[in-house]
Amino acid sequence: MNKYIRCLTLLLCVCCYGAFAQKQAHTFALGNTDFLLDGKPFQMISGEIHYPRVPREAWRSRMKMAKAMGLNTIGTYVFWNVHEPQKGVFNFTGNNDIVEFVNIARQEGLWVVLRPSPYVCAEWEFGGYPYWLQNEKGLEVRSKEAQYLNEYHTYIKEVGKRLAPLQVNHGGNILMVQIENEYGSYGNDKDYLAINQRIFKEAGFDGILYTCDPANDVKDGHLPGLMPAVNGLDKPAKVKELVNAYHSGKGPYYIAEWYPAWFDWWGTKHHTIPAEDYAGRLDSVLAAGMSINMYMFHGGTTRGFMNGSNYKDKTGFEPQISSYDYDAPLDEAGNATPKFVKFREVIKKYLPKNVNLPEVPAAKLAITIPTFSLKSSAALLSNLPVPVTNKTPLTFEDLKQDYGYVLYRTKMKGGTSGILALKELRDYAVIMVNGKAIGTLDRRLKQDSLNVTLPAGEAVIDILVENMGRINFGKYLLQNKKGITQSVTYAGKEVNGWQMYSLPFTDTKSFTKTTSAGVTSPVVRKGSFKLNKLADTYLDMRRWGKGVVWVNGHNLGKYWSIGPQQTLYLPAEWLKKGNNSIEVLELLKPEVDILSALDKPILDEVRK
Repeated sequence: MNKYIRCLTLLLCVCCYGAFAQKQAHTFALGNTDFLLDGKPFQMISGEIHYPRVPREAWRSRMKMAKAMGLNTIGTYVFWNVHEPQKGVFNFTGNNDIVEFVNIARQEGLWVVLRPSPYVCAEWEFGGYPYWLQNEKGLEVRSKEAQYLNEYHTYIKEVGKRLAPLQVNHGGNILMVQIENEYGSYGNDKDYLAINQRIFKEAGFDGILYTCDPANDVKDGHLPGLMPAVNGLDKPAKVKELVNAYHSGKGPYYIAEWYPAWFDWWGTKHHTIPAEDYAGRLDSVLAAGMSINMYMFHGGTTRGFMNGSNYKDKTGFEPQISSYDYDAPLDEAGNATPKFVKFREVIKKYLPKNVNLPEVPAAKLAITIPTFSLKSSAALLSNLPVPVTNKTPLTFEDLKQDYGYVLYRTKMKGGTSGILALKELRDYAVIMVNGKAIGTLDRRLKQDSLNVTLPAGEAVIDILVENMGRINFGKYLLQNKKGITQSVTYAGKEVNGWQMYSLPFTDTKSFTKTTSAGVTSPVVRKGSFKLNKLADTYLDMRRWGKGVVWVNGHNLGKYWSIGPQQTLYLPAEWLKKGNNSIEVLELLKPEVDILSALDKPILDEVRK
C-alpha cells in the first residue's frame, strides 16, 4: 500500500509540474515599433539554419556557434517533401526530426522563427513540394485548386500536431510562424493568402503569423492584418516606409531574409561577398532597432538528390550544387568565417546590458586521407531492376519515382546513321549503344540531340537520364516533370517500344554483380578506407567525372568536374575508427578507381 501511495504521489507531482510548466507561456506581441516579449521591447537577431542540411548529430554545435556570434533566434523552413515523401507517408524522424531541432534551440537559449509554408524555394528540390503532387491530375500548386488545398491542409495539420504546442504562447520557443513564402513574386491572390491563414490557424498555429516578400513584391504578397516582413532590403528608412505602407503605419520592422552572400549552381563561379561589405549594413539595421534574419547564417550541404534548380528565359536551366556553403558566417562544416568575426563585433554593440557572449568554440579538426582504391566495380547495365514497358517513354512521375535516374531502353535495326533527338529532356542523359557510352546531352547547354551511327544488326539503345533538381522558383514551377517528358526520334521518325528501369539510388545494395575491367558505361565503384582518428574531411573528386558518393551509407551529394564544387564535405559525425565503406556512382569515367581526401574544401574551381 505504501509503495502504491508513493507512486500515486509521484504521478500527481509530475502531472502538476507538467500543468505548471504549460502555464509558463511567454507573451509575444507586435508593438508600434518593436516586438514585445513579455511586454518589453525585443530585437530579434536571427540566423537561418535548415535541419536537413546539417547532420542531426551536429545540430547542437551549430546552435552553440549561433549563440557565440550573438544570435538570439534561429529561423528554419519546414520541408514538405522530406516529411511526406510519398502521399500519406509521413517522416519526422532522424534528420527530419524538426521537433528535436526546435527543442535543442530552446535548450541552447535560442528562440525560433518557423517557416512551414508548403512552398519554401530554398534552392531545394521542387521548392519543397513533394514530387507526387504532379501525379494528381489537375492539381495546381500555389492555387485555390481543391486537390492542392486538400493535400496542403493534410500536411500542415501533421506539422501543427508536432509544432503548434511549441509556440511561445504555449510555453515553447517558437516566436512567429510564416504563411506561404515570397508569394508576391509569384501571384497576388489575396483570397488564396487568406486560405493559407485559415489553414494555419486550424492546424493550431494561433500565435503571430506573418508574410515575407522581396521589397518590390510586398504589395502582392502581403495579407492585410498580418505583419509584412521584407526580404533583401537593408536600408532602414526604406524598410520603414515600405512596412508602414502595408501595416497601418506602424512596425515592428523585420527583415526576414537578409543576404550576406548567395548560392551556387553548376558551371558558374563560387559566389562570395567580403565581410566588410555587409558589416556596416548590419550595423545600420541593428542601430535602427530593426529585427533581422540572416539567410544563411549556416548553409550546410544539400545532400542526396534534394538540390533544386532555376530556369530563366535568358540563361536557361541552372541546377544547384550540393554544397550550400553560401559564403555564410558559418562555413559548410560549421566553422567561423571572417563574416562570423565581423558580424559578432557588430552584434556586441547591441546586446542588452550585462549580457556577454560566450567564447567562440575552436575550429573543428580536419584531416587528409591518403589515396586509396575502389577496386570493386559493378556496371550499371549489369545490375538493372525489372523494367516497366510502354510504347512511349514514361516520366519519373509516371513511374512513381521521385529522384535519381531512369534508364530508357529500346532496340533498333542497325546499319544506319541519323540524329537521335530527345524532346524536352529533363535533365541530363548518357547515351549508350550496345553497352558503350557514345555521348551526353545536357539541358543546361540546351542540348537535346546528337548524331548516332548504329552498327549492323540489332542495336540496343540505352539512355540514362538524371533528374538534376526540379525547379524551385518562378513561373516554371508548374513544368517540373522529369525524364524524357515527350518523345524520342531517330532520323526524323518517332521511336516506340521502350523499357524503363527505375534507379532512384536510395542506396547501392542491389549492385552486387561485379564487373571486370574495361567497362565503357556508368559504373558503381566500391571500396573502403581506414581511419585512426575521426575528424571532418573533404573527398577530392577532381579525377572523377560526374556522379554521387555514399560513405557508411550516407549520401554525401553530387559531384561534377565542371565545378565550381570539386570536393564533397564528409562530416566527422558520419565516420568511424577502422574501416569506412564508400561507394561512388560514376557516369562519365568508369575507369577511375582511386580517391583521396583533403583538409580543406575546393568550392571555386570551374572547368569547361
